[in-house]
Parts: sequence; structure tokens; C-alpha cells
Amino acid sequence: MQMIAHYKVTEYSTFKTAFDNDAEDRDNAGLSLLQLWREDNGNAWALYQVNNAKAARDYLQGAAGVFNSQAGVTSADFHMVETA
Repeated sequence: MQMIAHYKVTEYSTFKTAFDNDAEDRDNAGLSLLQLWREDNGNAWALYQVNNAKAARDYLQGAAGVFNSQAGVTSADFHMVETA
């Protein structure tokens, strides 16, 4: 299973610093980063391998809020997907 995430951010450089600092927490939540894209200064997209769906959902409903506040995330959308 994979997850596609779209982050709306106030400033990409702030987001990227916090994103890099959050890598261990995401890894502990069963999310392995496959790719990060920058659309512009206010939008970023990430593709994750989901190794533990329950841990990933728990992270998104809890600890990700701390990351979002530190990273200047104004909104985020997450989609769990599987190869069809």
C-alpha cells in the first residue's frame, strides 16, 4: 500500500526543514518516503510506502499535527492507494 500526500504550506523552505526533521517519526509510524515533489512555494506532494497502515493512520490523526504546526502546513490531504 502507498500513500499520496498533498501539503499546502506557508513557505516551502520552512516545510522542507521540518519535513526532514520529522523523518524518524514518520518511519516509526510505518511511512517510508519514496518521493517528495515541490509544486511551488506553497504546495508539496509526497509519496510514501505504507508499511503499517494502523500506525500510519494513528500518526496522521495525532503526531502529524505537531509536524504540521512546525512546518507551516495550512492543510493536508492523504490518500491510501494500492496498485490496481
